[in-house]
Amino acid sequence: MIVPDFISPIVGYRVWHWDAGGLRSLNGEPWLPGQPMEARCKVSGDGTLVGRIVKPAHGDHHAPQADCTCGIYAAKSIGHLRNTGYARFGITGEVCLWGVVVEHEQGWRAQLAYPKTLVLPLVTLPVSTSLLESRLQTLTAFNCDILVAGREGNVPLWSKGRGYNVAGLDMIVQRYKGWYAVRRQERQVKRGDRVAVLDRGIAVVEHVDAKQVHAVLWNNTVMRIGRKEIVWDGGNARWEAKLSAVFQRASLATSFVSHFRVPSPSPTERPRLVGV
Repeated sequence: MIVPDFISPIVGYRVWHWDAGGLRSLNGEPWLPGQPMEARCKVSGDGTLVGRIVKPAHGDHHAPQADCTCGIYAAKSIGHLRNTGYARFGITGEVCLWGVVVEHEQGWRAQLAYPKTLVLPLVTLPVSTSLLESRLQTLTAFNCDILVAGREGNVPLWSKGRGYNVAGLDMIVQRYKGWYAVRRQERQVKRGDRVAVLDRGIAVVEHVDAKQVHAVLWNNTVMRIGRKEIVWDGGNARWEAKLSAVFQRASLATSFVSHFRVPSPSPTERPRLVGV
């Protein structure tokens, strides 16, 4: 069951948590596809309440009531959610409200509710395509419009009756390209990085060229290692290389001298006399 056809629901704005388990209220209450969320008052017999209470203890009742804080909350504008800071806690969207609805200055408390549209900030999307597909399925199951929040406005990603939208998919692809470009840059060996040369110790990178990495061990031994032989170990969060990958070793002093040595003149060269 979704919104009944014979009523005109009130449309408000909400924030939801969204994770691998699906859609949840900020208090952890799950929202289920195809089923309206129905409010339940959490006031117990002794007057305690999960949240806050307006009046002293009262008996069990249907939610919402004017003299209680129970009900499904929705704001009258998305701006209110942003100004109060709630929007940063999850994904936002429109929600249909019906049944008994109590109106307030900035929003409503309703008996029944169901998502109408969902807006996804790019930062909430997994960077793994396999994870993204399974996560999006938890939202498309609600059969409501899904949009991606862009810099110039919201872009359709999935529409009821039509499926995925090319514009929204393109935005996600561009986000992936940017993310992977940054990660590739972060995963390139550079001067100052530390490389664990197995069975030898930690070496500090002093120079990187197109094919080799020059790194210095604690005892000032300079190692030349092929760039392709240095790999990132995610478990240890460090660069690593096998000793067999080191194809030249020398002391730091020897390496320095060889690097700045002036070549000897060839035998055919003769010194020129300079006179006045």
